[in-house]
Amino acid sequence: MKTWNIKYKGHAIRVENGVSGERLIVDGELQDEQTGFAVRSRLWGRIRSGDGGGEVVKVSLGGWFGTDCRIFVDDKLIQS
Repeated sequence: MKTWNIKYKGHAIRVENGVSGERLIVDGELQDEQTGFAVRSRLWGRIRSGDGGGEVVKVSLGGWFGTDCRIFVDDKLIQS
């Protein structure tokens, strides 16, 4: 299993990519999961704020010779 751990404004973003699929975990909460095998995958989540809103997290996984992980928060690339 390959994992990426990112700290963003005091929040923990974790992406897991394994044989059984991909998972997006934000602040310890599973927010999206794709099961099975895919060449490319997209995961969505949210960094929650006190008022119920928050910032949108998007993850793009894929690659021909390995797995690349790109993490976006509110459409801004924070990890490539």
